[in-house]
This record gives sequence, C-alpha cells and structure tokens, in this order.
Amino acid sequence: MAKPKKMYSMRNASHFNWFRTMWQFVVCKCLYMLRLKLIYRIEIIGKENIPENNSYIICPNHLSTLDPPMLAAVWSRNIAFMAKKELFNIPLLRWWLDWLGAFSVDRENLGPSTVKTVEEIYGSKWVLGIFPQGTRGIPGEIKGVTKGFAGLARLTKCDILPVGIIGSNEARWKPFSGKIIIKIGKIIPYNKDLELVKNKWIEQIQELTGFKYIQEEDNASKSKQGELVNG
Repeated sequence: MAKPKKMYSMRNASHFNWFRTMWQFVVCKCLYMLRLKLIYRIEIIGKENIPENNSYIICPNHLSTLDPPMLAAVWSRNIAFMAKKELFNIPLLRWWLDWLGAFSVDRENLGPSTVKTVEEIYGSKWVLGIFPQGTRGIPGEIKGVTKGFAGLARLTKCDILPVGIIGSNEARWKPFSGKIIIKIGKIIPYNKDLELVKNKWIEQIQELTGFKYIQEEDNASKSKQGELVNG
C-alpha cells in the first residue's frame, strides 16, 4: 500500500514547536546572520513600527532568495513564510523549508487549508510572512502584485505590515562589500476593501524603497486568487 503523501499546506499551532523555533534560530539568526554581517552592512529602519502582538502579516517586496532567511534573522519573532507549492516537490528542499516553518500554498487558489494554517500560526508565537509579488522582482520596479495577501488578511482579520528591502539582490562574497537596507513601514489596518489594502501596500513600498510600481495587464491566472479570497 502506498504511503500517504505528506501535506505541506495544512499546519496546526503545535507544528510551530520548539524544534522548528530552534532550527530557524540556528539557521537564520546564527548561520545566515554570520554571513550577512561578514558580507553586508545591514541597516534596519522603523523597528518601532513592529506591533507587540503577532496579529499581522509581514509583507515585504521581494528581490532575492536571501530575503526570507534574512528577515527571519533580524525579526524578534519566528516567521512562517508562505511558499509556492512547486518548491515542496523538490525532495531535499521540501524538508528544509518544512523544518524552517514554511508551508506550501497554491497561489492561484488559496483554499481552506491556507486560511486554517494562518489561524493556527496566530495561535502560536510565530508571525506570518507573505511576498505580495509572489516571485522575485527587478530592483527599481514593483510588479506582479496581486490581491491575494489582502484577501487572506481580510479572511483572518489581520493587519498588514509593509517592509521595504533594498540591496539583497546584489550577490556579494567580499567582506563588507554589500549594503542592505530594511525599512519597516506603518501598519495597514484590517480592511474589507482588497483594492484599498493593495494600493496602500504599493504606496508604502514605493516610499520605503524608491522603486516604481508598474501596472501590468490583468490575466486569468493573476486575477483569479481563488473563490475563497475573492468571494
């Protein structure tokens, strides 16, 4: 009899346990932070804007694969990042992401398991992280922003915390040769209007990074965030 396929989208609060807390600490706050401090000069602006509770969603712009571990390294709480389901089809990568607390999501159809997992995250001491662009962008531009993150915030009644990242796309190896700036914006309060939340996020990210938002033509795959989010 075939072994049941493990689900990487459905998580409960107990999943974000001491093991994953310590694993993220060792990997991100120790190993990645060592690399970051040796290679980059990191400047963090706006820490006073971080809420004391975890009833918010961290929503940064996305430039590099370095972004998730970097944010986990500098944040006071552990972060559970939402990752595209395709990454969990890669054998070694899937357990690495799983151990770090990430969970899979179908970006074109945010189902009930996604909402349930987010609710469970808030039952733990972790906080949720989402990249509204869905994939890595080009420095100087903000493209590919959908309303999925705003829809998830509406369903879970969470606020949005915009975070601007500058310089993480520059791959460096020479000590102290790079510069990364992380700017934490003002909380965008819970709102049922998805378009309003999306526009406020774009507005703040433009201010935080100096990047320019580029409107793309809508297509079926981007406009459809799933009945659960848009309904």
